[in-house]
Amino acid sequence: PGRFADYFVICGLDTETGLEPDELSGENFEQTPLRRTFKSKVLARYPENVDWNPFDQDAVGMLCMPKGLAFKTQADSREPQFHSFIITREDGSRTFGFSLTFFEEVTSKQICSAMQTLYHMHNAEYDILHTPPTNDKESCSSTGDCNGTSVSKLQRFNSYDISRDTLYVSKCICLITPMSFMKACKKVLEQLHQAVTSPQPPPLPLESYIYNILYEVPLPPAGRSLKFSGVYGPIVCQRPSTSELPLFDFPVKEVFELLGVENVVQLFTCALLEFQILLYSQ
Repeated sequence: PGRFADYFVICGLDTETGLEPDELSGENFEQTPLRRTFKSKVLARYPENVDWNPFDQDAVGMLCMPKGLAFKTQADSREPQFHSFIITREDGSRTFGFSLTFFEEVTSKQICSAMQTLYHMHNAEYDILHTPPTNDKESCSSTGDCNGTSVSKLQRFNSYDISRDTLYVSKCICLITPMSFMKACKKVLEQLHQAVTSPQPPPLPLESYIYNILYEVPLPPAGRSLKFSGVYGPIVCQRPSTSELPLFDFPVKEVFELLGVENVVQLFTCALLEFQILLYSQ
């Protein structure tokens, strides 16, 4: 106890189990295969377990990648995305998670072939459902404006061709921590990801940086700051003293950007009046 981070976790595609539909996202077979969600798995974690914070594989796996696996091609945007989450246990104690999700090229030929097969099945089913009746085919061909054909072309725009396209799949690296040092954890994960994708290898093996953050970086004492080395530069975090407001390391600016000033004022008013507030998002 008293360490900055308890676990380093990797979630993503398990090539042995292949493409499994994600039931949590509902039935999405009408979507093109690239727009469907598939099950992600906890691929690795280090350490295996710590006594004061038992690893909850189901919760961490779901919260690291709440939308499941996502597939894209070279034509899609593949910018990394960062998010945080909280796991609250039955006794009310909390542990915090910080995830960086990025895309990497699929090197498994079996997965690429499976995606191609899903597209063949999807296109065949779509053609059956949207083929116009026999007596309408002549009118469609004569006018050149058949809704079924135009929609079919639109549906097939987001397609995958194994001989032409490069397939990418989402992957996630995550830190599980006892306190919510969001900015520091984000920098750690971003620098680790940069080290993986950079043509120049970092000064030390990646395992040494992960070991350092798990075993050698302590939690800062109350009212003190902590500075430690990342892969490419120093990382600083600060823990408030007992006489200060509790730790809140999230940018309030984002709340105003997402909700707008009027909604934030209304939420603040509801909180002061002790109304129940429900925030809903995807």
